[in-house]
Amino acid sequence: MAKRALLTGVTGQDGAYLSQFLLGKGYEVCGIIRRSSHRGVEDHRLRFLGVADKVTLLDGDLGDLSSLVRIVKDVQPDEIYNLGAQSFVASSWRQPILTANITGVGVTNMLEAMRAERPAARFYQASSSEMYGRIQEPVQNEDTPFYPRSPYAVAKLYGHWITVNYRESFGFHASSGILFNHESPLRGIEFVTRKVTDGVARIKLGKAKELRLGNIDAKRDWGHARDYVKAMWLMLQQDKPDDYVVATGRTTTVRDMCRIAFDYAGLDMDKHVVIDPAFYRPAEVDILLGDPSKATKKLGWTPETSLEDMIREMLDADLERVKAGKL
Repeated sequence: MAKRALLTGVTGQDGAYLSQFLLGKGYEVCGIIRRSSHRGVEDHRLRFLGVADKVTLLDGDLGDLSSLVRIVKDVQPDEIYNLGAQSFVASSWRQPILTANITGVGVTNMLEAMRAERPAARFYQASSSEMYGRIQEPVQNEDTPFYPRSPYAVAKLYGHWITVNYRESFGFHASSGILFNHESPLRGIEFVTRKVTDGVARIKLGKAKELRLGNIDAKRDWGHARDYVKAMWLMLQQDKPDDYVVATGRTTTVRDMCRIAFDYAGLDMDKHVVIDPAFYRPAEVDILLGDPSKATKKLGWTPETSLEDMIREMLDADLERVKAGKL
């Protein structure tokens, strides 16, 4: 029989790519979505990848334990991937309690549903490099101390440690992927890489003249979401659960990332980028650089897409979208 996977955050960037990947492996894929009066809008990423009609969508919410218990009981998944979260760092200062409840406590709700109805399932928690925050070591690995710098990062840290706790308390096959920044054409428009490629596309097509950004000297370790979801799956195929850093091992400033996009479009970045203090974070994370050697050694995972190729792919997709008059 085909394995069955249950995903939270199924309509997000990672959920869409993971759904596509698992379907390619012969899985049955079920995804939990919040009820919306705009049904048909929220699954656009799944439609972009051509898999929307192959994923079973179920109404539920990470803040509602009863819905999660019901879904896990009905689906009886072999693997559970908890990707759902309030995932935009900037919004976490404006909605800290929502972020705590969904990004943090929501992990416990999912684990409790699993404990009640499917304790033999394998569980993946989407942890984040934002947990390192004010970095304690120049290169971050699984043993680097955490120092979160936003309500989002604090909530992610809770989700990370509660996963470890359930693994140690109840013997769950529960693993966390400490994923560094990963992007794609499916990235939300509010995230800086996508904001850049969308902005460059609009400038190139004469629909905008400037791109307003905040701290462009911040450094990040960027990879492609399509590569990173494979690492998630690999973690759940191991005999023993564990935590893994998933990263490229290369850090780049926002400034240089912008330059890649502007150069590809044949534009002069310095003529269009405007620094706007409104986009600065209350507490900045200046640099993140991951060491993926454990994932490489134990999982056999390595990133396949370079930053340059990823930005070009994103810009091509945004150029096509803006030309077509799509939002």
